[in-house]
Amino acid sequence: MSNVTVIGTQWGDEGKGKIVDWLASRADIVVRFQGGHNAGHTLVVGEQVYKLSLLPSGLVRGKIGVIGNGVVVDPRALMIEIDRVTAQGLTVTPETLWIAENAPLILPVHGALDRAREAARGDRKIGTTGRGIGPAYEDKVARRAIRICDLAEPETLDWKLDEVLLHHNTLLAGLGADTFTKEELKAFLAEITPRLLPYSCAVWDRLDDARRAGRRILFEGAQAVMLDVDHGTYPFVTSSNTVAAVAASGSGVGPNSVGFVLGIAKAYTTRVGEGPFPSELYDAVGRTLGERGHEFGTVTGRPRRCGWFDAVLVRRACRVGGVSGIALTKLDVLDGLEEIAICVGYELDGEKITSFPSAPGAQARVKPIFETMPGWNETTAGARSWAELPAQAIKYVRRIEELIEAPVTLLSTSPERDDTILMRDPFED
Repeated sequence: MSNVTVIGTQWGDEGKGKIVDWLASRADIVVRFQGGHNAGHTLVVGEQVYKLSLLPSGLVRGKIGVIGNGVVVDPRALMIEIDRVTAQGLTVTPETLWIAENAPLILPVHGALDRAREAARGDRKIGTTGRGIGPAYEDKVARRAIRICDLAEPETLDWKLDEVLLHHNTLLAGLGADTFTKEELKAFLAEITPRLLPYSCAVWDRLDDARRAGRRILFEGAQAVMLDVDHGTYPFVTSSNTVAAVAASGSGVGPNSVGFVLGIAKAYTTRVGEGPFPSELYDAVGRTLGERGHEFGTVTGRPRRCGWFDAVLVRRACRVGGVSGIALTKLDVLDGLEEIAICVGYELDGEKITSFPSAPGAQARVKPIFETMPGWNETTAGARSWAELPAQAIKYVRRIEELIEAPVTLLSTSPERDDTILMRDPFED
């Protein structure tokens, strides 16, 4: 028996929510280990649609959900989300949801600074959600973060708020934005503390007990490898590491607990926000992919940019992310296309290259090299076995495996949780 870690291998929005929900039926505990409420997972269960940002997807399956120390938590956003899913019939209590006592909090001052900075960037904006995730991570590494455990110590909280305001008000004033008072932040925390603290616990200790008891743990990543702060398209990235290695440090377990690493990839490519996108399509095909795939950001509502599958970027994500196998999603969106292309390399300043450069200028100049394949007229939507797939769709999947140097172990053919083809159960690896 193995634990499983799920990460995105593109720019997020690959359908991780559905895959995690599907895998959660085999797990006992589902753990979020990085990111904030800038992440978004949409789960379709019959007629019910759940949109989750902070809550682990396993809660929909009635599993224990964990928010690890690697997550930055907006307490108000979390409580709004809990109230929303509770109204939809889910049970969220301190018994079913554990939140790391050492997780940093996102305060109103973080969101204000995030938005003020983005406005000041003008044409060079990064495309953040403006929700304060970056500034909250900055506070964490600068050792001035307010953590959940601080809420139980008023004296600690008092001097920590002084330090937070000294830093952030200076920046806000310099950007011409409104500043905050200590009383405002205290009022914000006083309102939320009674609801938040009951969920707080020593997550690392409980997870170790679960591991020793042989319970299956599913680690759920947010965003994707190409948004990783080290390995992504910097600076157009998120503010945390998104690779599987962080599942350990972001939840308080040892690296041997990560288990089978399942990378999620769409059968094409999408991106929300700014930044390079070599295989992006600006034509009718790109619009078709967006319309068929309902490509709008779960959190932002922004339309996603769409393009052909980029095998170069996914291969890189598999290598740095330690991917054991791929879950390929939204194959059905390609149904009926006369021709399908895969990005197999790039051209940079007249030279052919086989990997994506790190420098922003070079990233903006790369041009895709496409390999084309015939499409298929038959439908893949709703297929639940390999035998139900058109021959050309199978050839497409096999070609992707060759190019990314990783096996496709699951195949998703619609948003419905059971429309999934399993070639290899990650929990049995």
